[in-house]
Amino acid sequence: MSNGLARASVRFRPASFVGTFLALLLGAAIVTACGTLLQTGLTASVPPSRYAAAPVLVAPDAAVEITVKTGGDEDVESLPVPERARVDAALAGRIAAQPGVAAARPDTAFPIPAGSAPGVPGLTGRGIAALGIAGAGEKLVEGRAPGAGEVVLDVDTAHAAHLAPGATLALTGPGGTGTYRISGLAASPGAGPQHPAATAWFADQVADRISGHPGRVDAIAVVPRDGVTAKTLAAQVRQAVGGDAEVLTGDARGAVEQPLLAESRTMLTALGGSFGGIATMTAVFVVMSTVALATGQRAREFALLRAIGATPRQIRRTIATEAVLVAPIAGALGILPGLALARWWFGELADRGAVPAAVPLDVGPIPMLAAVATCTIAALTAGFFASRRPSRLRPSQALGAAAVEAGRPGTVRTVVGLLFAAGGVSLAAVAAGLDGSKAANTALGVVMCFLMAVALLGPWVAGVAAGVFGLPLRAGAGAPGSLAVDNTRANARRLASAITPIVMVTAFCGTLLFMQSTITHVTGEQVRTGITADHVVGSTGPGLPAGSADRAAKVPGVDAAVGVLRTSTVYRDGSVLGTANTLGISGDPAKLPAVLDLGVKSGSLAELARSADTVALDAGLADALGVTVGDRAPLWLGDGTPVKPTVVATYERGLGFGQVLLPRAAVAEHVTAGYDSQLLVADAPGADRAAVAAALGNLSGAGATTVADRAGFVAQADKAQEIGAWANAVMAGVLGGFAAVTAANTLAMTVLDRRREVALLRLAGTTRRQVRGMMRWEALLVAATGLAVGAVIAWVTLLPITRGITGSAPHIPVGLALPLAAGAVLLCLGSTGLPARLLLRAHPVAAGGGRQ
Repeated sequence: MSNGLARASVRFRPASFVGTFLALLLGAAIVTACGTLLQTGLTASVPPSRYAAAPVLVAPDAAVEITVKTGGDEDVESLPVPERARVDAALAGRIAAQPGVAAARPDTAFPIPAGSAPGVPGLTGRGIAALGIAGAGEKLVEGRAPGAGEVVLDVDTAHAAHLAPGATLALTGPGGTGTYRISGLAASPGAGPQHPAATAWFADQVADRISGHPGRVDAIAVVPRDGVTAKTLAAQVRQAVGGDAEVLTGDARGAVEQPLLAESRTMLTALGGSFGGIATMTAVFVVMSTVALATGQRAREFALLRAIGATPRQIRRTIATEAVLVAPIAGALGILPGLALARWWFGELADRGAVPAAVPLDVGPIPMLAAVATCTIAALTAGFFASRRPSRLRPSQALGAAAVEAGRPGTVRTVVGLLFAAGGVSLAAVAAGLDGSKAANTALGVVMCFLMAVALLGPWVAGVAAGVFGLPLRAGAGAPGSLAVDNTRANARRLASAITPIVMVTAFCGTLLFMQSTITHVTGEQVRTGITADHVVGSTGPGLPAGSADRAAKVPGVDAAVGVLRTSTVYRDGSVLGTANTLGISGDPAKLPAVLDLGVKSGSLAELARSADTVALDAGLADALGVTVGDRAPLWLGDGTPVKPTVVATYERGLGFGQVLLPRAAVAEHVTAGYDSQLLVADAPGADRAAVAAALGNLSGAGATTVADRAGFVAQADKAQEIGAWANAVMAGVLGGFAAVTAANTLAMTVLDRRREVALLRLAGTTRRQVRGMMRWEALLVAATGLAVGAVIAWVTLLPITRGITGSAPHIPVGLALPLAAGAVLLCLGSTGLPARLLLRAHPVAAGGGRQ
């Protein structure tokens, strides 16, 4: 009987399931998209290109790892290093001594800017020992190998620049500039952006010096002797290197060519896992709410079944069967939109340089099956809880009870809702005592606790809203406003179903968007206040080479010149690893106040000149590390090298400039390319600013030198946050869009369910205009309540996070808040106005006696 009833309901009353079907479809799309990104993050790999001919590759462990004790267990937490990690070049000798090794070739790459000679593009510098690693096609074709003061160019570059062996040209590397004679030409097949064809090979000793990281190489390619298998070779190499490096084979070698891959894996896993978890919870929450609403609207139907003898079990089985019939189909249809969303999302990340172009999107069946299973289980669970009331009614009471909406929520529901509210308040209070990163980790818990509280206490929320807005509506909106207030009081459960999605939109979008707007605002204020330099010198190439600050300081009219090398450091905050923006300072640190006002709180920045074993920290980071001036700060440099420099100063404006300041000498050998990002220059009193700018523009350096005023630094600082802001906006758009569609769906369902109520109002003499006015005021009441409650949740969630990260309250731009509020209002008006007009087209007598 139950299966037949379920099939008949779906077949002959499909309109009753449209809202549920749409919610399930959208939920499946969200789960599929996030699951696909998560799967890609877990499986992302690229085949080796440059190292394809070397079956074994020795490379560094490009991650920082810590051991975290949880109870009696120990877990390992890791974080990919933000800069290029390298291995000791001396390992090549140990590897070459193994019996199965034919050659162990150290390979390193460093950028050489364009402009060295007419027609010479940007080059990749390498040691001559690396010639041939890319395969048999990479070989010397003219001349001889380079000696000291010589270089070998690739054939294509030399011909394009009309250069031949014997010609000389000046080349700049991270370690310095020199003039080199071309001793020969080599064929370079080039394979991808990580190792382009435009290459300059130097003598190994010269390459080691000008690379900027002497004694360290990117990797060592190992070639076996005849008859030695890759497995045997790898075993011998592991024995030679011990724990000093990793030994890679197969596709794992490709990750060395794509240093961004490890970071991309982490980001995709975070997006698909962390955000995917939030999105999945939201989808389940919305699906259950919609299914419960749709089931509740069929109370008369279930009451009739009870009245004619259907058992409670048959009612529950009917609802469960309907879910099994509808949910898998809706989930399956949501897979294609989910894959489309995942492809768009992944493509945007690749276009922004956050994911290597060679990494494909991994589309597999697991996310699809998970989406269908999640939606089906959510529908079954929601149907089970929604069917409890109609299935428990006695047959003699069923029709009468179904004719009247249930009263206030039961005791259990109210108590659980209050517990969730108390949990949200408690988590928010705990977050207020944490720093920014730890407070941010509590955001999901705070939001979800409050959303669960709103869902469970929704009828009470609707009743309170009717009381708050009732007086002004009755006084100023006439009969339609009075009807809207009375309807809200009498049908609090129905209005609660419509309010909850609006709260969800406001809370999630407000938290994500206003957190980013606060960080952007405070960062911009710190930069605009802190930058005091008259000139900001940059480069269109990879950067400015070592010594640029000293040369700039000698320019007539210059009072102070400080170079900044942008990098990152890794720190440990409890059981979590984090990265901090870092500046490597060159020039005289005592001159820093002339170009940067960092808001020093303790110590002196001039002490950075004392030795390379010193550091200045942002005050917030110093608190997180538990250090003060004079203490040792445990850090990892960009390539994963552990250091413990002495803290010599703390300052306030780390968000705008960098949370860590180190002497350039401490970081130059531990970055991907040791070029200064910028020079900050202050003019001497009475100096001609235009003349100083012209002289700075003629500084010899890496690529074309650019000179801007202090606004140039602001623009670059703002651009560094672009990807983070975009990611937050996309997440807000995905969650907000899903919740907005669900809100519209729920509102339309509640209006269309009021056919008899509208007909009765019409028969009692209410005009069409008054009915439409009543619906509009109800929609505005729903929007106002949802916006108010959602805004409170967002504010309570944001306040500890923004205070911990920025030291200020949330910054809510009017240009961002007003469109969000206006969108919610228009959504409510449109979602109620259109269905209301549809109901008003029917004749009152026919509508009142029609099927509910």
